[in-house]
Formats: sequence, C-alpha cells, structure tokens
Amino acid sequence: MNKTLAALSLTALLAPAMSHAADTPISAQQYASVLAGSWRDPANSARDGYRHPQQTLEFFGLGAKQTVIEITPGGGWYSEVLAPLLKDHGHYIAAVQAASVSTYARTSEENLKKKFAAAPAQYAKAQVVEFDPKAPVFGKPASADAVLTFRNVHNWVEAGTAPATFSAFYQVLKPGGVLGVEDHRAKDGADLEAIKDSGYLTTAQVVKLATDAGFKLAGQSEVNANPKDTKDYAGGVWTLPPTLRLGEQDKARYVAIGESDRMTLRFVKPAK
Repeated sequence: MNKTLAALSLTALLAPAMSHAADTPISAQQYASVLAGSWRDPANSARDGYRHPQQTLEFFGLGAKQTVIEITPGGGWYSEVLAPLLKDHGHYIAAVQAASVSTYARTSEENLKKKFAAAPAQYAKAQVVEFDPKAPVFGKPASADAVLTFRNVHNWVEAGTAPATFSAFYQVLKPGGVLGVEDHRAKDGADLEAIKDSGYLTTAQVVKLATDAGFKLAGQSEVNANPKDTKDYAGGVWTLPPTLRLGEQDKARYVAIGESDRMTLRFVKPAK
C-alpha cells in the first residue's frame, strides 16, 4: 500500500464519514433492529460476520434522509438492509441491468421485485430502475446523495464497461456525493490481464477507474479485509464461500478461509 492510501486508510478508520445529506445519523439501535429483521433471508443474515454491513455503511456515511442508488444488487443482500433503513425519510433505488440484456438479468430483476412485494412494510418505497450496461444512466443528473456497489466492479472490468459505469456514477451524484465501493482485493501490483477473470482487482485499479471519472479518493477501510485469503485459486474468488464453486472438493479448507479479502473504498464527487 502506498503512503497516500495508508494515510487515507488510517484517517478513515479513526474518523468515520459524515453523511452528505444534512440529516439525522442512523443509530446503532436502528441498525440492530434492521439486521435482526424477520424479512431477511436467514442465509443472508448468516453472512453478516463476513460482510460487516453496519460498519461498512457507517464508513460510507449512510444517512436516513439520503437518496441512495445501489448498483446491481443481485439477490438483494444489501437491499434487505438499505431499503428498511431509508424507508421513513430517505429513498432507496435498486439499479438493475435491463431485463432484455440476458436471462440472468431478467430473472434477477423478477426475484428482486418478488422480494420487495413479499414485505411491503419494509420495501413499499423501494424503487427498481433498469439501465443499459453499455450506455448506463442511473437517474437524473445530480439527483443522488450516494451510489453504492458491492462486489461488482470486477464484472464491469471483464465486460469492458467499467469506465462508462463510473462516469455514470459521477453524473447521477450531487456535488459532494459519495461513491461507496466494495470488491474482492487482489495482491498489490497484480497484472490486470492476469487477474481479470479471477474476480479480483487491485485497489489501485479501482481507484484509477474512479479518479479517471472525476472522483476523489476520500478514504479506505479494512473492515472487510481477510488476511486468510490467498487469492490464488484455480476457480477464482468463487472458490470461496458463499459460492464454493468446487463443491465438496477441499470444502473445509475454503470454509475455514471464509469470504474474500475485500477493499472498501469511499470516493467523493468534488463540490462545485
């Protein structure tokens, strides 16, 4: 880690982010209530010890009155937390790939909408919007306080859509808005072509994507770090839980490692 990143990391750990929107911070009690919510899939709740949702969202500066766009939420792991936290005073938006893109995109959107419909008390105000991954637009310019994405950047890098995606983040955020990124972290200095199919990226590669789009790196946290992750699996990051791509082969070894080592980065769109 270079000295600049190290300093930012220390600053981030000692001084959590302030919310961009001028609102009441989300309390520890609110987090505890939502994380214990009966609407959450038990299999998702079981991942909390690896994903540290409260600490991660606090680091990103989540505020109760914010408009927050989560990019490609997949099965809705973070939707189960974000939407209920924002339902009273804020606005949660799930941005999904257009259903016409692929069968996977269509199924993912259908399943997410079913999840929302099954618990209206938590999700009635949640919104689902589609975007074209080749020409992404996530909303009206300068309409969001925060854009968050979890374990997705490697997919955009592999597809060649990452620069356009980060530029779209910049456009939809208000000046001073926050981009929160979490992804599987490769070893520093790893060659992109050598790792792009593995699911891992270096911190420097992700930082460059964001800063090239106009963002400033505001901090990084080690809350989702896992030093047990050796990052050298033939099946890529999906060898580890929760995917366990190799099935029963060496399963105990991979379960003991746990989920991947992850970077957790906070970027800011400069205020005009």
